[in-house]
Amino acid sequence: MTRSISTAAVPLRRPFFRGERRLRIALVGLAGSGAGTIFRAVESTALRPGKGPGAQHPYDECDVDIGFDQASIVRLPSGMARELRGTAGFSPQPDVVVQVLDATALESHLELTLELLRLGRPLVLAMNKMDAARAKGIHIGTKVLSRRLGLAVVPTIGTMGYGLRELFTAAVDAARRGPHTPSLGHARHPLPAMLAEMAMRPGGIRERHDWRYWLDELFLSPRWGLLGSAAVFAAVLFVVFDVSVRLDAVTTARLAEWLSAWRPDTTPGVVLRAVADGLVGLVGIVVPYMIPLVLLLIALEQLGIMARIAFAMDRVFHRIGCNVPALSAIGATTRGPERTIASVLVTFVPCSARSAIVLAVAGKYLGAWGVLAVFAVTALVIAVMGGLLRRRLASASPGHIQEIPPYALPRLAPLLRETWLRTRDILTIVTPLLVGGSVVLALLSHVGADSVINRLLAPVTQGWLGLPAALGVPLLFGVLRKELSLLMIYQALGGFDVAAYLDVIQIFTFLVFLTLYVPCISTFAVLLKTIGRRRALYSVSLSVGVALAASGAARFTLEALRLLSA
Repeated sequence: MTRSISTAAVPLRRPFFRGERRLRIALVGLAGSGAGTIFRAVESTALRPGKGPGAQHPYDECDVDIGFDQASIVRLPSGMARELRGTAGFSPQPDVVVQVLDATALESHLELTLELLRLGRPLVLAMNKMDAARAKGIHIGTKVLSRRLGLAVVPTIGTMGYGLRELFTAAVDAARRGPHTPSLGHARHPLPAMLAEMAMRPGGIRERHDWRYWLDELFLSPRWGLLGSAAVFAAVLFVVFDVSVRLDAVTTARLAEWLSAWRPDTTPGVVLRAVADGLVGLVGIVVPYMIPLVLLLIALEQLGIMARIAFAMDRVFHRIGCNVPALSAIGATTRGPERTIASVLVTFVPCSARSAIVLAVAGKYLGAWGVLAVFAVTALVIAVMGGLLRRRLASASPGHIQEIPPYALPRLAPLLRETWLRTRDILTIVTPLLVGGSVVLALLSHVGADSVINRLLAPVTQGWLGLPAALGVPLLFGVLRKELSLLMIYQALGGFDVAAYLDVIQIFTFLVFLTLYVPCISTFAVLLKTIGRRRALYSVSLSVGVALAASGAARFTLEALRLLSA
């Protein structure tokens, strides 16, 4: 029986504007229009400052990816609008002009629109602050204004990211169509008032605020965005401390107790016990922690919350010169130094496996503040490394326009299907590695070979990290899979109760190192394909060095604090 595979055709519009043919888009707007907010929402981590005629007209420029196309976005002050007419003014001239209008003060902004129309260049209008207009009971008929002017008029809320992708897509489309000069008549001064009166319908349409409105206020507003992200993280912690702990008690704890009395001394018995330990470790990581975590994250993605968190976090990281939320996209779409920086930083971003381990161990033994501290250290390392790498490699990675999808309630069938797609490699990849690694470690211990490796690694494990020497082999084998590293630690310590063998500082140090350490061998394989052998080895070396530095610093800081408080 053959299976038919459905494909969806994606229309490609030509010509492509990329590389040397990328567009130059001028972003203009009167004071208070929000043009600066829109520019900051899409800007890259590297700006190119410039000046128009006279010192009073500075501007910023950066490159941005718009779908398959690229553009240089130039943020111009409103005073430079008239200078766009001649080549002696602003140079090189823009291919498209995007004007940002304040929807709550439309008439005054339409004066500038009429001046820009006389430039004879493609023009697109961003009807910004639509939320503020609705709050005042004002409805803006963007379609009416679009028909009257013959221009694309895109409603936007710059502070929340709404409409930005549509806005710059419309700008690219306008560049392909070329300029269009509508017939506006000869009455210059009354026309803005007439257009504003035509587009605005005040009164009687004040909207009721539903749950979507309040979620946007929580996740997308500059004031509350970080608080909303923290609330989501608190929800993840709730899963750990409530659902996951209960699942752990009825799965791993019972299986571990059942196995604890079995202590074989023959080689076949050791192998069988290792296989059993591997399967118990797999159940202990996947069932209580990984599956609930993945289910929750996918549900948040389908709901539309994760995209909003990414927008809020991107706004924060831009202030410190790092493009963390878009790292994966940058790595896939850029070349040269930008791709290297993205690929290196991606190795520090906790994947679902590392996150599950942090939640499993820190959630059980360190509490909520311990989990927050581990992820806070990770975020700090990513931010610092991003800034350092950007200076070292002179990166100018393009900005990315994040799409804010509509809210949608998660559906069970897609939720379960996506969860299976993201965790199915557990059966095909992780299970053999966990069982095989468990058997290898058990045999090494059975013949005494593990002690040799542990002695060689003792300067790192004992001397620098302050961990038991027996953890040398598990940390070394962590390059295969992080789940394998945790399982082998259980075996090396002789039990599943980590707190019986490690104190709080040792647990925290171990988690920081494991989170920042080389993700796994599959990630290294991807790096080889993406950035080449030399840079992949550089990335791995940097990962090991940063993990050692951060975890060692965490250990000595916590030990110093403990001595001071004693």
